Amino acid sequence: MSRRRRTIVLRRIAYSVSLVIVVVVGFVIDWVSLSDSMIRPSIIVDQFPRIVTVAARNTLIFTFFGFVGGLMIGLVVALGRISQARPFRIASGVFVDVIRGIPLLVWILIIGFGIPIATGVRIPGAYGAGSLALAIVAGGYMAETIRSGIEAVPRGQMEAARSVGMTYTRAMWTIVLPQAFRIIIPPLTNELVLLIKDTSLVSVLGVTAGTIELTKFGRSASATAFNATPLITAALVYLAITLPMIRVVAILEKKAAASR
Repeated sequence: MSRRRRTIVLRRIAYSVSLVIVVVVGFVIDWVSLSDSMIRPSIIVDQFPRIVTVAARNTLIFTFFGFVGGLMIGLVVALGRISQARPFRIASGVFVDVIRGIPLLVWILIIGFGIPIATGVRIPGAYGAGSLALAIVAGGYMAETIRSGIEAVPRGQMEAARSVGMTYTRAMWTIVLPQAFRIIIPPLTNELVLLIKDTSLVSVLGVTAGTIELTKFGRSASATAFNATPLITAALVYLAITLPMIRVVAILEKKAAASR
C-alpha cells in the first residue's frame, strides 16, 4: 500500500471512530436534563437587560481603559527597548520580563490589595485598580508587539528622514511609528480580544453591583438560580463581542499577507 493510500485509510478510520464516539455520547447524554440545567429559557430571559446594560458594558469599560492604558505604556516601553541609552533598554527589558513572568491574576491582587497595604495609597475610582492592572500587564505584552513593528520598518526610512533635517523624535512620530502601527494592527487586535476575556479576573477585587462584569454576573446569577444557564449566557455574550473582532483579525492578517 502506498503512503498516500495508507494516509487516506487512516484518516477514514479516524473519522469513523470519531463519528461512532459522537453517536454513542449523543445517546448516553440526558439531553432533557442537560438543557434544563444549562439552557433554561426562563433564566436567560431574567438576565436581560442587565447582562447587556451592566455586565457587558462594564466588561467593555474595563477593556477600553486596559487597552488604551496598555497601548500608552507599551509605546513608552517599546521606545525604551530600542533606545540608544543603555539604562532605558535595561529598565524596559526588566519591566517586560517581570510583567510577562507573573500571571495577570497575581498582578491584579498586587495592585488591588498589595500596593494599598504597603503604601497606604488607594487607587481611586470604581474601575481604577482593575483597569490599572489590566493596563500594566497589557502594556508589557504590547511593548514587544510595538517594538517588533518598529524594527520591521526598514532602517532607510529613518535615515532618509534624518537626511532631510528631521529630528529623531519627529522622524519616529511622523515616519516610523505610523508604518509600525499599520504592521502590528492584527496582533494588537488580537491583544484586544485577549483583554476582553482577561477582564473576568477583575472580579477578585470584589466588584460592586455597579462595576460587575460578565463572568462575575454569570457566577452570581448561577449561584442564585442554582443553575448553569447564566454562565452559558455570559459565555454567549463574550462570543458576541469577540467573534466579530476575531473575524476582523483574520481579514487584517489576510490583507497584510497579500500586501507583502
